[in-house]
Amino acid sequence: MKSFIALFRGINVGGKNMLPMKELTALLEGIGASNVSTYIQSGNVAFRTAGAADSGFVTKIQDAILEQFGFRPELLILDKVAIDEAIGDNPFPEADAAPTSVHLMFLPTIPGDPDLASLERVRRPSERYMLKGKVFYFHAPDGVGRSKLAARIEKSLGVAGTSRNWRTVRKLQEMIQIQ
Repeated sequence: MKSFIALFRGINVGGKNMLPMKELTALLEGIGASNVSTYIQSGNVAFRTAGAADSGFVTKIQDAILEQFGFRPELLILDKVAIDEAIGDNPFPEADAAPTSVHLMFLPTIPGDPDLASLERVRRPSERYMLKGKVFYFHAPDGVGRSKLAARIEKSLGVAGTSRNWRTVRKLQEMIQIQ
């Protein structure tokens, strides 16, 4: 049995794509996951499985959610190594002191031709970012809600991802360690 983290994109946000965590837990258990645990309502799930958590398993999850809830969410599955590397590669040491100011956007692929110049044009002086492989790090000490840079990340990278703040990423690391 191997441990994984599933990061669902765009569920339970603004009353759309509602997916209660209790039902998601049961759904995952029904397709072969065990030790399923969730963290907050935005789609963070730790689980174990005997099989591979590959694209076939992702499709199996998406199909089951479509059948039961009527929508097909995007999701990424990460293993312990990927979580640990993302944390270890964080270029912003202030993350521990201000864990909601640093965000990690996990990407399904490495961006082929990111337009980082477009991000530079809208970046506030206080904002910083760095792309490392399949993780985009973003430090927004003034918050992401009004950040023009945050709103342009996916378009500029040419890849859709799913973001988590530093507090959540550290919690996910903790969850996968106890799996």
